[in-house]
Amino acid sequence: MVLAVDDEPNGLDELVHCLRNSPHVAKVFPAIDASEALRLLSTDDPRLRERKDRGLPIVDAVFADIDMPGLSGMEMSRVFAALRPSPCLVFVTGHAEEAVNAFDLGALDYVLKPYQQDRLDRAISRVLDKLAAAAAPPPGAMGGEPVKNDDEVIPVELAGTTKLIPRSSVRWVEAQGDYARLFTTEGSHLVRIPLAQLEERWEKAGFVRIHRSFLVALPLITELRMGQGGYQVVIGNEEKVLPVSRRHTRALKDRLVGSGRNG
Repeated sequence: MVLAVDDEPNGLDELVHCLRNSPHVAKVFPAIDASEALRLLSTDDPRLRERKDRGLPIVDAVFADIDMPGLSGMEMSRVFAALRPSPCLVFVTGHAEEAVNAFDLGALDYVLKPYQQDRLDRAISRVLDKLAAAAAPPPGAMGGEPVKNDDEVIPVELAGTTKLIPRSSVRWVEAQGDYARLFTTEGSHLVRIPLAQLEERWEKAGFVRIHRSFLVALPLITELRMGQGGYQVVIGNEEKVLPVSRRHTRALKDRLVGSGRNG
């Protein structure tokens, strides 16, 4: 069961139509605004009441627009995200600039309008994967060690498609004004996130600031050496060389020594 929310009647009709086209969606509850959507929380619908009694989210997923009069889609989704258990959140919108806030809220996908059926089908597949993972036995239930997966993803807009870049695939990051360019094994991606913000968010994940313009995955540093103008680091096997500023040299050496001892 899913909830579809869009204040534009044509947009809501299209969203409901595409959701109903999926063989994996049994029931769609349409809502023309956030207020109508939130009324589901107090509904006496026997199907939803049964889900509550079974300890399930009131719906499996919420597919919502963002720009709506009154309560916005983002504000409405914060209410659903605070529920325990909470439904999967998927945003279907024409506003690409809200992608970072959406994923910070825990959104599973971010679909840009105009979209095709196959794009929405991919979002539904992600919901199915999340539901399947939630229904699986907890880590360690079969006698194995618990596995913690806290790999953050960064949304990147590419020709109308939102691509999710796992933090674990990022080798280094370069500041470009108010943006940051993520360098992975597959190429580079420009995102509207300041480098200082990524430094704060990724410090515990092993990323270290080596220069005002560079943030690097500490485990990928294979060499720290003196070069022209100061220290440099070598990244991985590709022999990528990046400069280290004087102000960051001592902290980097301490991190490298500590990493070596822990390793």
